[in-house]
Amino acid sequence: MEEEVVSKGTAVVACTAMTLSYVAILYAPTLILRLPRPPSFNSFMIRRFVCAAISSIVSLLICALILPIRRKEASVLLGVYGIQVDHIWQAVVFPVFLTSLMYAGSLVLKSLVLVESWRDNVNHSEGVSLECIKIIIQKLIASIVSVTSNVLAWRNFVVAPLTEELVFRACMIPLLLCGGFKPYTVIYLCPIFFSLAHLNHLMEFYSKQNYSLVKTSMVVGLQLGYTVIFGSYASFLFIRTGHLIAPLAAHMFCNFMGLPVLFSRRNGMVSIAFVAGMVGFLSLLFPMTRPDLYNYRSNNCKCWHGYCSWS
Repeated sequence: MEEEVVSKGTAVVACTAMTLSYVAILYAPTLILRLPRPPSFNSFMIRRFVCAAISSIVSLLICALILPIRRKEASVLLGVYGIQVDHIWQAVVFPVFLTSLMYAGSLVLKSLVLVESWRDNVNHSEGVSLECIKIIIQKLIASIVSVTSNVLAWRNFVVAPLTEELVFRACMIPLLLCGGFKPYTVIYLCPIFFSLAHLNHLMEFYSKQNYSLVKTSMVVGLQLGYTVIFGSYASFLFIRTGHLIAPLAAHMFCNFMGLPVLFSRRNGMVSIAFVAGMVGFLSLLFPMTRPDLYNYRSNNCKCWHGYCSWS
């Protein structure tokens, strides 16, 4: 990058504009373009997928124009956005493993449920048999097919994580860092934009789910709190690793797991696992996100995402 930097005001205004456009474009086909309502829920979601994709592409282009990048080459731009292939397996495996530690309680609970289901199948089949194994495999395949054909699954596990990470991490973090904000400030500032992009759920819950205003506020408030926490963690991963796929993989995993299970009345092992997982997570947070694990050049350099100052 050149010595010229983006002003803090420009960076904040650009991030605000990207946040508003990311939400507003979802309603543009009906409210602005006056297109007829989609005939089905699947069509409605596909239209939203297209809108989110357009918003992400526009944000990437705007970001490329604002950032003082000397060479407007694809490889340089992709590097700024954290899209790179070197150390890619580390950028997937390490963050997912680290994130899974926060879900130790959830994983133990799911394992217990799976074991109980296995025992029930064995008892009904009077022991382990090929027929029992066949039934379990068929159920597994059926569930996989059901997920892959579910438009909500595509939204939760593919479209939403990908577009949100592109806009709220790949675009905003370089802008804010280039604007002179410190890495720690960006980690706490970027999630604010991320959470604001979910405020539209307040209107949707209130109007479509027929919730009371109090219940809607509680549900959305919990969701906003969770998005702020996750947004900080995702920003941390992006800044530390320089890889977009690191927060993307963590995002997909979190969407799949849902909220972490803290305890279960059925088994105390869940609470023990959760506490142990959190201790492990906090202990490994910095060691497993060391910049040199994800980049060839991480010493004595002034890189755009500032990971040199973290080592």
